Amino acid sequence: MSGFKGLRLYNTLTRAKEDFVPIDTENVRMYVCGPTVYDFAHIGNARPVIVFDVLYRLLRHLYGADHVTYVRNITDVDDKINARALRDFGTEIGAGTLTLNEAIRRVTEKTAGQFHKDVATLGCLPPTVEPRATEFVQPRADGKTDMIGLIQSLIERGHAYESNGEVLFDTASMPDYGQLSKRPLDEQQAGARIAVDARKKNPQDFVLWKLSSPEEPGWESPWGRGRPGWHIECSAMSSAYLGEVFDIHGGGLDLIFPHHENEIAQSRCAHGTHAMANVWMHNGFLQVEGQKMSKSLGNFYSIHELLETDTFGGRKWPGEVLRLAMLMTHYREPIDFSVRKLEEAENTLRKWKRAADLADDREAAVPAAVLEALSDDLATYTAFQALTLLAGEAGGAAASAVKAALAFLGFETGAAEVDEKAVAEAIARRLAVIAAKDWAEADRIRDELLAKGIQLKDGKDPATGERITTWEVKR
Repeated sequence: MSGFKGLRLYNTLTRAKEDFVPIDTENVRMYVCGPTVYDFAHIGNARPVIVFDVLYRLLRHLYGADHVTYVRNITDVDDKINARALRDFGTEIGAGTLTLNEAIRRVTEKTAGQFHKDVATLGCLPPTVEPRATEFVQPRADGKTDMIGLIQSLIERGHAYESNGEVLFDTASMPDYGQLSKRPLDEQQAGARIAVDARKKNPQDFVLWKLSSPEEPGWESPWGRGRPGWHIECSAMSSAYLGEVFDIHGGGLDLIFPHHENEIAQSRCAHGTHAMANVWMHNGFLQVEGQKMSKSLGNFYSIHELLETDTFGGRKWPGEVLRLAMLMTHYREPIDFSVRKLEEAENTLRKWKRAADLADDREAAVPAAVLEALSDDLATYTAFQALTLLAGEAGGAAASAVKAALAFLGFETGAAEVDEKAVAEAIARRLAVIAAKDWAEADRIRDELLAKGIQLKDGKDPATGERITTWEVKR
């Protein structure tokens, strides 16, 4: 690439943008905190998945697809999951036909399955590995890092202590605890999803292992039947697949403290390393129409709802439009998710795809300007400006470059699955609005289908002369 200066990323740990230097160019390693699958993923969950999918694509381009390992976990140990399992399967559990752990697995299989379908529709590649927390609690046959083993190591190294069957991390044993969040010690709280016993050595100590009652999921351990704390899960799963020190750890801004801070403490102290990950990246918060998203305000939307129902803006939104709307704001900045932003994304995507439709059969590289922008701490807005300028140029070469860029960025023109009934209904609506001479709405329906990879073709019935519309999948 002409003028390419290499990849630079903002490191939350140092509060600075730095040149990215992988530990091993043959295996660039990234871990991103995945969803807690007690319910369908909401639109806020979609932002880190989309952001780090772009980074994953960029790393694959720079270092080779076979030289990047991307791990994104599934958290399937959580009190909210327990409550959902008791709600949905309480009768079977009470009758003894289903154990609580089995009921939890049923809940998480359904919600994790929906998550996978949703993020695929958003154009996200599957990670290299997607471990589930429940599979890394106890020692494993393959010898990969497990949570109980990590906790035992922390106790042996003097960084954790047992208290009435529970195990807590001793923050006073780590002199530089708090480097990531840079919070004064007196402002730090225990901050774990599972309530901890008040009898702690220090107020900021946090739980590593919690005892379970008969009504709660649990695993046998040296400290009795219990379950892991939230933070130890990611320390175990990242180490299992990426090693004791790896390149990039990502997640939402809300995870800096306590989750990521405590991950660092556990991992460094258990392994005796200077770092857990060299680069820490965090995406900004998401609001909906200028307000914090919450169920009480009635502005809490799952990805599934936005894709499949008319609950936001009175219509369904294509996955590619949701993806672009998320990326139009720089990943570190707060984003206001609104109907207006989605409409802007849809119009932009329409222009790009019209340009890409003019592409010839020549092979085209991803435009240098797009790659250079993304290599500057994922400057997606600058990359999109370059793409829009390119889309405005005439000629097959520019169109081919636009098409290559769209594929690289995850805006595929094809559709893996087609809901033929939904397509037929959309065509019927379009024919109705054409009859009413509502050309703008007719164009909107056509372009919405095109964004999903469905190309419409208008014609006349040879026998009656009436307008008919056929369609095909545009790949």
